[in-house]
Formats: sequence, C-alpha cells, structure tokens
Amino acid sequence: MVEGSCLCGGTAYRLSGALRNSVACHCQQCRKTSGHYVSATQVGPEQLTVTKDDTLTWYQSSPGAFRGFCNKCGSSMFWRHVDDKGAVSVMSGTLDAPTGITTEKHIFVADKGDYYDIADDLPQHDQ
Repeated sequence: MVEGSCLCGGTAYRLSGALRNSVACHCQQCRKTSGHYVSATQVGPEQLTVTKDDTLTWYQSSPGAFRGFCNKCGSSMFWRHVDDKGAVSVMSGTLDAPTGITTEKHIFVADKGDYYDIADDLPQHDQ
C-alpha cells in the first residue's frame, strides 16, 4: 500500500496492489496543468481509495478525460477517462515515499517543450 496527498493535505488517497512504473508524459495538456511534464503511475479504479476529498476538484480537460486537482494548493493529482471505469493515472510526485516505482519511458515527446532536453536513456515515443 502506498499513500499520497496534495501539497496542502486537503486531498489524500491510498493505493493498493501493484503499481505500474511511472510514465513521463510531455504532451501540451500535461505541461500546462503541471508547469512542466508529468510523470504518473496507473492503477485500476478499485485500487484507488480517496481518503480525504475536501479540496478535490475534477476538470474535464478534453472530451475524453478528466483531471483531478486540489482547488486550494493547485496540485495536479489524477487523470482518468470520462467513463470513470478504466485505469486512473496518479501523479507520481504526489506519492509518499517509498513508492517502489521507477520511470520506465517518455511519451508524447514530439510535443515536449523546447526549453528542456530529455537526458536519460529511457525509451521515447512521439505519441
């Protein structure tokens, strides 16, 4: 079990079971919601228990997806499909250590910002 929260503690959660390694997403939406790129693990909806949701707000960022964030401190926390039945991406930076995961790859690198380089040897995918 791994726990996590936003910066101010207004939203907190618990993850059960095995976690997918983190995937770094460089798409424009992730960059705009986080201020840089996002790295997220992913769990099935049954693995995520929100233990405190005082400040949790869901924003429909595109026709197919919602993003969960703290409406007090602004922490970007979750990403899920609109159907709410599939996997939930959980921003790795909101996890309390130890997480037991590592970053496994970069996605949407064709959209990455021009102000940084990807300086590791992990696989990179344009989409």
